[in-house]
Amino acid sequence: MFITLTNDHVHFDYGSKRWQYNFNEIVELGLLKKKKTYLLENGAFISVTALAYYCMFFSNLMELYYIVPALLMYTVLIILRFHNTIEFEYYVIVKDIYRKETKVKIKTLDRPVIGKQIDQYLSLEFNRLVQESKSPILI
Repeated sequence: MFITLTNDHVHFDYGSKRWQYNFNEIVELGLLKKKKTYLLENGAFISVTALAYYCMFFSNLMELYYIVPALLMYTVLIILRFHNTIEFEYYVIVKDIYRKETKVKIKTLDRPVIGKQIDQYLSLEFNRLVQESKSPILI
């Protein structure tokens, strides 16, 4: 279980990270979906292309010996780029009243279960706030 609810605390546990808050301390709790960037693969692709163009225009390689290594590098880069089919990275974000933000990266397979637990927490928090607003205020 990612979220464990007690009477007055919310315990978070994912992997090696464990922390807890009081119900009143949590300002925002949610999932963040971030598109994965391929900066390293794209940079390597650009550098291989630049090296191939340099060999084509500014070197004395008339026999086109540079094409085979360039094609092999393109093959490796394409395999690296498309081997992992996961397009998004998911994070759980907890913001508290002390303006501290806790951000934990979660696995894609854990996202539906953690999303349901966050929904349960938000539902419980909503019901708790409704009960507090219904209770009479004694002065």
